[in-house]
Amino acid sequence: MGIPVLQAARIGAYLLKQHLSGRKRYPLVLMLEPLFRCNLACAGCGKIDYPNEILNQRLTVEQCMEAIDECGAPVVSIAGGEPLLHKDMPEIVRGYLARNKFVILCTNALLLAKKIDDYKPSPSFTWSIHLDGNQAMHDKSVCQDGVYEKAVEAIKLAKSKGFQVSINCTLFNDADPEQTARFFDEMTALGLNGITVSPGYAYERAPDQQHFLNRTKTKELFRGILSRGNGGKAWPFTQSRMFLNFLAGNEAYHCTPWGNPTRTVFGWQKPCYLLGEGYAKTFKELMEDTAWDQYGVGNYEKCADCMVHSGFEASAVKHMVTNPIKALAVTLGGIRTEGAMAKDISLDNQRPAQYVFSGHVEKKLAEIRTANPKASRRIEINHGAGKGGAQPTVAAE
Repeated sequence: MGIPVLQAARIGAYLLKQHLSGRKRYPLVLMLEPLFRCNLACAGCGKIDYPNEILNQRLTVEQCMEAIDECGAPVVSIAGGEPLLHKDMPEIVRGYLARNKFVILCTNALLLAKKIDDYKPSPSFTWSIHLDGNQAMHDKSVCQDGVYEKAVEAIKLAKSKGFQVSINCTLFNDADPEQTARFFDEMTALGLNGITVSPGYAYERAPDQQHFLNRTKTKELFRGILSRGNGGKAWPFTQSRMFLNFLAGNEAYHCTPWGNPTRTVFGWQKPCYLLGEGYAKTFKELMEDTAWDQYGVGNYEKCADCMVHSGFEASAVKHMVTNPIKALAVTLGGIRTEGAMAKDISLDNQRPAQYVFSGHVEKKLAEIRTANPKASRRIEINHGAGKGGAQPTVAAE
């Protein structure tokens, strides 16, 4: 099925308006992280390795509404952490829908059966279930057995209740093209409304740094997968075909991190969803005060291997708007998976990485402890749990 017609039309009208107005930088999707707390401890996650005081923080409903009102993006993707741990999540979703936004609620699905009746089906609302491949691949990725089966059960439950359901899939360097293609076949057979896929990015705080993909490996992996799916046409991807064309090495895009601005408990994250090198208090400050030209492939060492959707989907969409004939050809003909790849961006002049994130964590901790001296004595999460089948404890709401 892919992107619904209504969503494609409204987003297309929004993009055309931005393009005709000559606006250089504009948001496409608000990436909202209303909490970092999670009920899993995935080795590749850079969002859960925080002190307990920060894991206990929540954005309020008012802060979540202010975020979309500030940036004006047509789509909101709510992630975390695990969003279903937020007691006000149903109200947050209703607030976004009332503002005529498309809402994607990302979840590992462990709590979906318990929480699903707090939500109502809508053409503008989609459950996005985290699944990083088949049972063996996914349970290994999340460091806990049995999660894949629960996710599949949740997909079937949500579909039976009339919800739109997609999956979001992050692939690492041990992904096998044949297995991944079969997994996409199986998911498509469940009647999914969409599939979102992205290569894993090496969050500097992620426990496991050994299994992230570099750019060459990413292109080879996606060529191997897409060649088994009729150039990608066999599966209902909810991403632009030009982004998939980029993953297969047929385009060399510069990233547009402002296309997916991120609001977290720290503030507006600079420069993007993946790098926390500063935080702005307002969206206006984010857009005007971020040194955008200092980041991205070819500009900054940390960005060298990144091909993630949060940085490049907006680049692909912009290319699609300005080159509709080429985009149509790729859509109709499928993704090319053989032949020469596009010349990539040179890394010769990139500046070295700066490791400044810990300073932002310490600043936030100081703010929390000043505002609430008792915060540091709350229930602690056991970061080691989740490995070998145990589940981390989660602080009460």
